Amino acid sequence: MLSSQFLRHFYIQLVFITIVYKHETNAKNVTFLPEPLHITVEDLPKPYATLSFSKDANVIPVPEDPMLYVPDGFTVKLYMSGLTMPRYLIYTPTGDILVSEPRLHRISCLIDNDGDGYPDERTTFADASNGLHLPYSMAFAHGYFYVGNRNATRRYPWTTGSRQISGMGESIVTYDPRGHWTRTVVVSPNTDRIYIGIGSGTNVDVEQLPRASVQVADLDGTNQKTFAHGLRNPVGLAFHPITKDLYVTCQERDELGDDLVPDFFTRIEQNDFYGWPYAYISSNLTDPRRRLENGTSERPDLVSITRTPDVLFQAHSGILDTCFYTGTQFPMKYRNGAFAALHGSWNRNTGTGYKIVFIPFDNTTNRPKGYYEDFVTGFLVNPSGPDTFGLPVGLLVLKDGSLLFTDDGNNRIYQVQYNNNMNATTKATN
Repeated sequence: MLSSQFLRHFYIQLVFITIVYKHETNAKNVTFLPEPLHITVEDLPKPYATLSFSKDANVIPVPEDPMLYVPDGFTVKLYMSGLTMPRYLIYTPTGDILVSEPRLHRISCLIDNDGDGYPDERTTFADASNGLHLPYSMAFAHGYFYVGNRNATRRYPWTTGSRQISGMGESIVTYDPRGHWTRTVVVSPNTDRIYIGIGSGTNVDVEQLPRASVQVADLDGTNQKTFAHGLRNPVGLAFHPITKDLYVTCQERDELGDDLVPDFFTRIEQNDFYGWPYAYISSNLTDPRRRLENGTSERPDLVSITRTPDVLFQAHSGILDTCFYTGTQFPMKYRNGAFAALHGSWNRNTGTGYKIVFIPFDNTTNRPKGYYEDFVTGFLVNPSGPDTFGLPVGLLVLKDGSLLFTDDGNNRIYQVQYNNNMNATTKATN
């Protein structure tokens, strides 16, 4: 006779199989009016103004009747489920969608066979047999496919239309695999150079480059040099669609209190320094853990050139991917602005993050306005836990102008659409 434990396991697996390619239209989303969230250097408390807490998120199952909050006219629906730790999203040059699944050392290809705008098949584009190890980001350029592995950037020859790569490719840039493991790879739209975000190995120890920096190299990995540094964990990289300036999202350091140090989004240029580990957010703010006995910084030369980022986020938000909105479906205020995914906090007494935010840009200067707005919220159901049913990670603007984002907590991809004729009060579907 089959045990109840076996039957329960079988049932879970059966449900998993049946929902792998399922998408559903929402019954309801709740709308809200976004307000500017503007954090300045003057707002920051002193180090250790509060205790530092270690409170990892408790990821709960998606509720039967989940509520997600979006601005008026927008809806959120489930795009795909049944993946394993979905993270980064990218289009292939021929229109398929790739998603990285680091836990499986796999990149999946999502195929829309019937042309209805939703994937109905998942195939393996690359995996450990191709040399993948915790793959995160991806890029295409001049007949090659690039992957940001934990220990190296690899590239593979890619044939137009192919939905699977072959062979081990080649390692073009290698790096220390310890510490922050995501490696973000983007290719410049106008210089044919590759940019790689490499996080630190520690919270606030002194480390050698290329840790805590953005590196730049030729597409074959040669002529590598440091582009910007002092960036503790530069996870998101994206080029502005008009100016072609490179922007970065950076996860800042921990254990200085609930409201230090803010994560940030900023433009980076050659030789910029953003403070880590000696200073933070400003040349006037030094990290007490990197001071000498007389109270001065260990590296006053670097402190003096520390730049203040364009947009500050609530400390410990866990900012990850960013993308610029280049579609036409959303209202004009979103055109050429940026979205960012906040994965959520662990080093804060009251949880924060766990949402998608929007960063408005000035249409005249093509620069950030200095604040951000909530865009998709509702995953965090109990901040004191924190308890959440979503951990946002990757972003992709679809060709129809809608926005996808991944959730590696409950292994889902969501789609945000705009239609101001839609019913404004709805619920997100399971």
